Amino acid sequence: MAKVSIIVPTYNVEQYLTQCMESIVGQTLKELEIICVNDGSTDGSLGILRKYEQKDDRVIVIDKKNEGYGCAMNDGLDRATGEYIGIVEPDDFVDLHMYEDLYNIAKEKDLDIVKADFYRFICNKKGEFLKTYEALSKDGTGYNMVIDPKENDGIFRYILNTWSGIYRRSFIEKYHIRHNTTPGASFQDNGFWFQTFCLAKRVYFVNRPYYMNRRDNPNSSVKSRKKVYCMNEEYRFIHDFLDRHPELKPYFIKVYSMQRFRNYFTTYNRIDRKFRKEYLKTMSEELREADRKNELDQKYFTPFEWKKIVKIMEDPSSAGVWMAVSTSARRMKQSIRNLRRVVNGKRI
Repeated sequence: MAKVSIIVPTYNVEQYLTQCMESIVGQTLKELEIICVNDGSTDGSLGILRKYEQKDDRVIVIDKKNEGYGCAMNDGLDRATGEYIGIVEPDDFVDLHMYEDLYNIAKEKDLDIVKADFYRFICNKKGEFLKTYEALSKDGTGYNMVIDPKENDGIFRYILNTWSGIYRRSFIEKYHIRHNTTPGASFQDNGFWFQTFCLAKRVYFVNRPYYMNRRDNPNSSVKSRKKVYCMNEEYRFIHDFLDRHPELKPYFIKVYSMQRFRNYFTTYNRIDRKFRKEYLKTMSEELREADRKNELDQKYFTPFEWKKIVKIMEDPSSAGVWMAVSTSARRMKQSIRNLRRVVNGKRI
């Protein structure tokens, strides 16, 4: 049995895929199963994967019609046989020691999940990698200790990702944790992430970065009306999960609402302006419904976030103007604070 099964859900990433695969096949942990799911790519991605399959018997290629990220990931999970499961997005790459280090920690601590910090990066015109360290825990707490999410829901405030760690496969299979499979949807890692955190009993965070997350892939934008509501669809999927697990709902419904509406705010800022008025109206309806069900709790939000929630619930038509003015003012204040910190390298 492989120690770690690594799933690589692949769609039209030929320009990045070789770098990704080299970082996986070169891992210091050799007992790997590398499951590459080609989700109907129309470029040269499948050919690249086939070359790795031919020269490395650890590489397994699943070639399928295009059904979206959730289906591709679920096919990989169904095929996996390793003791733990890792995920690498095909436009990213990983440190060569990542899976050996995380596997050893997982075995030593008997963990359901172990996750590590990571880098976000872009590649400039000179071919240089410009990277930024991303700590999962912004306040530096929660590292290097075993955590039960039911006893510490603060971990839901950590940066959301599914790929910077590994998951015990027997844990994943015990609860049959899978991704949402709505055709054409996005953000389907949200549901997987939320399920794993709700159901795990032993979670561990490592304050060391291993994963390199690309932020300059031009195919990551969200522009169509169809894509506007993908986040809402994903959080309906998560709410259905909580409804199916009434034993979990009292622990996690409030933190679910925190993640849900924080992501809605991000969606609002990302989408085309022509969709924003319509989106605020939908957000207002969903906020009022959550409030009626007692699923909102002010303590989970910052004061500014709570002001936005109140404004959107009361009057979505004017909330957009207020949000734009308030956000601009906050950004200006932050810029002024930054300027005051350093002038010619000196604090003033």
